[in-house]
Amino acid sequence: MAIANQLSGSRWGLVFAAWLIALTATLGALFFSEAMGLVPCELCWYQRIFMFPLVFILAIGLATSDVRVFAYALPMVVAGWFVAFYHNLLYLGVIPPALQPCGQGPSCAEVNLNLFGFISIPLLSLAAFTVIAALLLVKKGALK
Repeated sequence: MAIANQLSGSRWGLVFAAWLIALTATLGALFFSEAMGLVPCELCWYQRIFMFPLVFILAIGLATSDVRVFAYALPMVVAGWFVAFYHNLLYLGVIPPALQPCGQGPSCAEVNLNLFGFISIPLLSLAAFTVIAALLLVKKGALK
C-alpha cells in the first residue's frame, strides 16, 4: 500500500514539473514581449493561447488532485505542439514564406533572438510543449 501511495505521489510530481515548465514558458514569453520589447508574431500568439491556460489548468489539477487533469491539459499541449512545430519548420525555411500565416505585424520567420547561436523562441516553445506532453504521458502511464 505504501508503494502505491509513493507511486501516486511521484506521478503528481510529474504534473508539478509540467506546471513549472508551463509557468516558466509563460513568464518567459511575457518577459520577451514586455521587458525586451519583442512583438510576438501571429504564430507566437497561438502558442501563447495554448500555453498560458496550462498554468491554471495544471495548478487546479494539482490543488484538487484531479486525476482528469491529463484529459484537460493534453489536448491543449498537443495543439500548441503542432503550432510550435509548424512555426519551427517555417523559421528554419523548410516551409516557404509564401505559406506564412502572418499578415500584419512581425514575420513568423524573422530571427528575433538566438540564444547560444541556435536556440530560437519557436524552439523554446516546441521544447516546452514536448516536455510537458512527455511528463503528462508518463503521469498517465502511457509511457514507461
